[in-house]
Amino acid sequence: MITGWHWWFGAISGVVLLTVAALPLAALVVWVLVRRREGTGAAWRRSMAEVGIVYGTVPWIWMIMLPGPRAGEVSGRVSLVPVRDLLAVLASPPLTVVVQVVGNLLVFAALGFFGPIRFAALASVPRILALAAVCSALVEVLQHVLRLDRVSSVDDVLLNAAGAGLAALLSRRWWRTG
Repeated sequence: MITGWHWWFGAISGVVLLTVAALPLAALVVWVLVRRREGTGAAWRRSMAEVGIVYGTVPWIWMIMLPGPRAGEVSGRVSLVPVRDLLAVLASPPLTVVVQVVGNLLVFAALGFFGPIRFAALASVPRILALAAVCSALVEVLQHVLRLDRVSSVDDVLLNAAGAGLAALLSRRWWRTG
């Protein structure tokens, strides 16, 4: 059983609870940013997008960078064959499929949703896909290099990028285009 500070910061359930508990703080940060930018017409849009990117991405990165039970002892597995791990997950029990697939789709979804709203240079699905793929590949490399006892998989990169791309499509009507 995980107890104390480790439960809050070193276990997925603790990270989820901290993320939910931090929502009022995130809202306060948006409000403070809007007040500081009072002279600009797009203060709410910019502030919501900036806080949304951070609030919606950091907890996922935190969770996927948590070490496994044999961290430091083993380097972890590397899977460079596309779709192999995804097919293995799809053959798992339904709850595992949902957690693995949906979880991977959500890792960079906030970046995909809010990035084009905040930064005009990101206002295209191919750019969001490329940015999310690069960020995801960096996370996978870090998992391996830091010996976190995790699988570094190309399928994770594909799902993370796809999630960002789908989220970008959902926010398309609010994109900055100028």
